[in-house]
Amino acid sequence: MSFQQLLDSLPAYAKDMKLNLGSLINQPDLTPVQTWGTLVASAIACRNPEVTEAIFTEAEKYLTPEQMTGAKAAATVMAMNNVYYRFLHLTPNEKYATIPAKLRMNIMRSHGADALDFELWCVAVSAINNCATCVASHEKVLRDKGVREETILASVRLAAVLHSIATVLQAESVEPVS
Repeated sequence: MSFQQLLDSLPAYAKDMKLNLGSLINQPDLTPVQTWGTLVASAIACRNPEVTEAIFTEAEKYLTPEQMTGAKAAATVMAMNNVYYRFLHLTPNEKYATIPAKLRMNIMRSHGADALDFELWCVAVSAINNCATCVASHEKVLRDKGVREETILASVRLAAVLHSIATVLQAESVEPVS
């Protein structure tokens, strides 16, 4: 499914999501690489094959293979970290935080994309996956490196809208009960 077909497949009740995505793709707070990297990482986090296929196909026009790999890597490592660190955040047992994670995260240093773009993609995925610890950590890195709040929020807006579109498509794929 192409990107345009994805948008055209949205039902009338999701018109706002179609309009939102159309305008957010061209928002001035993100570069095309940041936009499409956010969409690639977010599509993976949304776990919807139609959305992922359409976004990957369109993103190839804007991302180098290294940038595409970086966006995929951000989604992958955050899928692990968001579960682990969300658990640490949710449990009242403080001892868990004193135990080493013992999880490999080498990709965070060797993803091949721009380091700040990678952090931006990690924030977007962490927002989708509802991990307060990871959102706070990656958002702080971005701000400490001089990235504006408007840029960070622009990435999260894209993630939010794409998550909504994936939710709509999932709902529409369910057969009605007779």
